[in-house]
Amino acid sequence: MTDTDPNGWLEDIDGDSALAWVREQNELSRQALATTPRFEKIRSQTLEILDNDDKIPGVVRRGDHLYNFWRDADNPRGLWRRTTLESYRTDKPEWDVIIDVDTLADDEDENWVWAGARVLRPRDGSGVWRHVLVSLSRGGADATVIREYDLQDRRWVDPADGGFTLPEAKSSMSWLDPDTVYVSTDFGPAPDGHPSLTESGYPRITKRWARGTDFADATTVFTGEYTDVSAGASYDSTPGFERHFAVRSTDFYNSLTYQIGSDGELILIDVPTDAQASPYRQWLLVIPRSPWELAGTVHEPGSLLVFDYDDFLAGGRDATVLFAPDASTSLADISMTRSHLVLITLHDVATRVSLLTLGDWQPAELAGLPDLATISILDTDPEDGDEIFLSSSTFTTPPTLLHGNTIDGVGPIKHSPEFYDSTGVVAEQFFTTSDDGTRIPYFVVRRADVTTGPTLLYGYGGFQNALVPGYAGAAGRNWISDGGIYVIANIRGGGEYGPTWHTQTQKAGRHKVYEDFSSVAKALVADGLTTVAQLGAMGGSNGGLLMGVMATKNPELFGALVCQVPLIDMRRYHTMLAGASWVAEYGNPDDPAEWEFIKPFSPYHNVHADTPCPPILITTSTRDDRVHPGHARKFAALLEQTGHTDVLYYENIEGGHGGAADNKQAAFLAALAYEFLWQQLGP
Repeated sequence: MTDTDPNGWLEDIDGDSALAWVREQNELSRQALATTPRFEKIRSQTLEILDNDDKIPGVVRRGDHLYNFWRDADNPRGLWRRTTLESYRTDKPEWDVIIDVDTLADDEDENWVWAGARVLRPRDGSGVWRHVLVSLSRGGADATVIREYDLQDRRWVDPADGGFTLPEAKSSMSWLDPDTVYVSTDFGPAPDGHPSLTESGYPRITKRWARGTDFADATTVFTGEYTDVSAGASYDSTPGFERHFAVRSTDFYNSLTYQIGSDGELILIDVPTDAQASPYRQWLLVIPRSPWELAGTVHEPGSLLVFDYDDFLAGGRDATVLFAPDASTSLADISMTRSHLVLITLHDVATRVSLLTLGDWQPAELAGLPDLATISILDTDPEDGDEIFLSSSTFTTPPTLLHGNTIDGVGPIKHSPEFYDSTGVVAEQFFTTSDDGTRIPYFVVRRADVTTGPTLLYGYGGFQNALVPGYAGAAGRNWISDGGIYVIANIRGGGEYGPTWHTQTQKAGRHKVYEDFSSVAKALVADGLTTVAQLGAMGGSNGGLLMGVMATKNPELFGALVCQVPLIDMRRYHTMLAGASWVAEYGNPDDPAEWEFIKPFSPYHNVHADTPCPPILITTSTRDDRVHPGHARKFAALLEQTGHTDVLYYENIEGGHGGAADNKQAAFLAALAYEFLWQQLGP
């Protein structure tokens, strides 16, 4: 909060005055949007999708069981449960419920939201998966409480009995063995005089904590710098390749990775700091984000190289190139099975799957894959074999879960139901040209009989996050089926064409993101697909910043905007919650030279009374401890103070950065957005 910002008081997250303002704004939005028959139809349709018992339960294998976290109408906070593969293959699997979060929340009078579980792989030959570290969030925040659970005895392990537990904080805890964990959390003041959290609010100290010992006596293993984004240690328990590692994330895209020697010595894995380095068994896999010259050969950003790990530590740099990008193709994901390296690549944003045999790196085929679908890896376990779970979908085809192995191939074992009638719905890819001549792809999904009309343009454009085709259940049911046109823009800042598609937009290049998005918007109107009055746009988080920029820099292009959990005040973003971790993306506003290129894309500093703003709905969450809700609050307030009357604001009390803590809240927020867009853009 600053003295010169008249809306600074809205940064007081739980302040009485700020929450009174929130409640007033929420009621205005409810009256404007949540009282219509169409709103209730959209809300109920969306909730039906989210609560549908026939949608595919995503699973991960742990020993003999497949584990799943599930929410539905009867279990809004969710169930952590498991079944066998044999049962999972049936239409109605028999689920063994381990933790009922709704019951837990009622018993403890807490608004618990599930945040994940770490199960220790047994190394004693018993095959019994027993020890679990469960993370629970209050209201969906990033900060969690961590508790130990005993799978065999079906009970929480009491701290009085040596159970591992941590109070609420942005923490991580991982297993070394049944009686030892690595823990990274807020330990209070550190010996170097700084807090034990980084200036971004994440842990920088990792300690080894033995069961039955006082937490205060845990042994420090690794300490990063206060200016790091985060720092921590981990343990690779792969038999024969047991190693301890430490990582300092010096900013969002640069890090230093070390192997921790038996004497505590830190052995640097000397790759470029912006490269992704993954030691695995006897190999080291490296994906550089900038050109990397080795032995006179320059390896392009987004390449995949493999080295002999021990030889690399000894100074050897003999690399085998496993993937090299081209102008149309990038590497999206990799995973391992016992025998194969699985590669997911994007060719003009369409996925391809390929295999390489571990060791000799020869190509192999994964049989049974569908054509022309977006495919993602859900789970592999290289220690247990070559089993693989994949998901396949398109804009118009619901997800299919594929299962099998990389030796014999895969086949479908689960199909999600259709949530809208996609008969006659077409999905097409187009390209337009941005201001600097760059070719920008975008997808258009519509009913074949709809050639022009209300259009929703979605974008993100940051952090190398690629937007790939996938089943649009909620958009299909609430927008496309009713004659709306749905568009996804694959603008720079994402990862659709590899690291350079992103790196060219960092800091001073940020304007390219907004030029790309506005170019797509112009193309939609120029091609007659829609009109300015019927063109809306939506985005969240970094995409919310995108919406803020469109509202203040390109308002003439849109008939309405939906701005969700946004960054808005780019002069102060780095001082608010996790904002300091994004300086590598946006720049440092405390540096006058960098503020010069940041200010033009700081929506809070570009609101003017004499510049029209399209009707806008701004939403956020009080419990978002990643992007401060003050961004959204202050934006709505400033727009209203400068005479912009078509502004609606809604703040969900729970939900964290995702905006909603359960399916009912998610359906309500979705209905607000679609009802707003239909009111503003519809016929």
